Amino acid sequence: MSASFVALGSVEAVRPVFLIVMGAFLALIAWRLARTSGLWTSRFLVAGALLLAFGYSVLMPLYHAGVIRYYFPGVNYQGDSSAVIAWHVVKLVVMNSGWLLFGLGVALHANLFPSPYARRSRAIRTVSPHESVA
Repeated sequence: MSASFVALGSVEAVRPVFLIVMGAFLALIAWRLARTSGLWTSRFLVAGALLLAFGYSVLMPLYHAGVIRYYFPGVNYQGDSSAVIAWHVVKLVVMNSGWLLFGLGVALHANLFPSPYARRSRAIRTVSPHESVA
């Protein structure tokens, strides 16, 4: 019995594994960056990384495995075409909002949007009742 290992080393066979590893890697990097960031920066980082981890580790391998069918405009789908469109919308929302939030979190972590410093408050001068205000 001869087995062909060429198919195991093909790009199509390795792509889902790469996507799963990339999703886990993004979540790990965001967790490490969030530990040294401010409150909202870490929220953006972690939210974006979790969306991307779900998209890359769950959704995209399901697409490559054929469990979820790709959406092509103008194609008549056998069965429920609304499920194909719904999964396409889920993929678009998850991946695009994930990259938006993750990128915004990285930009905030790198201080690309510097916030102006608050005005310094002047010392309030109190006047005793025996002093005259002049």
